[in-house]
Amino acid sequence: MSSLNKIARTLVSNRRGILAADESIGTMSTRLEKVGVEATAENRRLYRELIVTTPQLAESISGIILADETFYQKLSNGRTFPEYLSDIGILAGIKVDTGAKALAGAPGEKITEGLDGLRERVEEYARLGATFAKWRAVITIGDSVPSDRAVHANAHALARYAGLCQEGGLVPIVEPEVLMDGSHSLATCQKVTTSVIRTVFDQLELMKVQLDGIVLKPNMVVAGSESSEQPSVEDVANATVDALRASVPPSVPGIAFLSGGQRPEVATENLAAMQNIDSLPWELTYSFGRALVGPALETWRGESANEAAAQGALSERAVANASAR
Repeated sequence: MSSLNKIARTLVSNRRGILAADESIGTMSTRLEKVGVEATAENRRLYRELIVTTPQLAESISGIILADETFYQKLSNGRTFPEYLSDIGILAGIKVDTGAKALAGAPGEKITEGLDGLRERVEEYARLGATFAKWRAVITIGDSVPSDRAVHANAHALARYAGLCQEGGLVPIVEPEVLMDGSHSLATCQKVTTSVIRTVFDQLELMKVQLDGIVLKPNMVVAGSESSEQPSVEDVANATVDALRASVPPSVPGIAFLSGGQRPEVATENLAAMQNIDSLPWELTYSFGRALVGPALETWRGESANEAAAQGALSERAVANASAR
């Protein structure tokens, strides 16, 4: 077993999942301000320390994706975040893309950037304790979109990123997210998701990416958030698995779903329903952000007196998702 395959399997095995704590400075600042916390580097650090020091977190969480800012910060005990995570048996990951920008000639569509200098950044992150990385591409469903241009551009960037990560010893989390924004149907989401993931794997194979050394992080197949016809949990589970069966090679160790703005309880229910489908070649797990940490942030609100309750809220969601597996 290669080291990449071993790390990938560790990330998705034993009922555990991946916690996404990699919000950009801007996004994290906005979320802090919404709960009445001043958006400073120290408050962002305190919030992420609250997350990683949650008791027994390693029983439900295999890896935590960090933002660049957090990666270099230290906990109150003087340990860096990657060092502390290693101490408690959780793998440290790093978000390496620099965000989605407007794609030229494709109104309303985006391309994720961050390939410039990535080889050197991967080397640095690996040296400082990272074992895996993440790159998120965003695909929108709407009138005449997604375009082939946007799908292929984002798939190509994901594949180049994955190749550079593996060259540097990091397992790439490959995240092609079909957004749930819009009024589209479940069937439309399934069709687009299947096509997008197929294109991603075409590009991964073209770039000679080791497929048993990646983790796929797709959206669940759901109806648009503005659709008048919302499917049942069983319909979501079946449509999602059907899309994966039609697009994901069996050599991929695991699939870690993003929550994509679903309510925490709904994302967990959908994950649980997929576990009842037989004969799947991959582990199905979770890589949630807001669906895990949202209740903790709402509880904490920057008050030290609320820390234990906030960690309890995070632990409850983590245990619920591990149980769903």
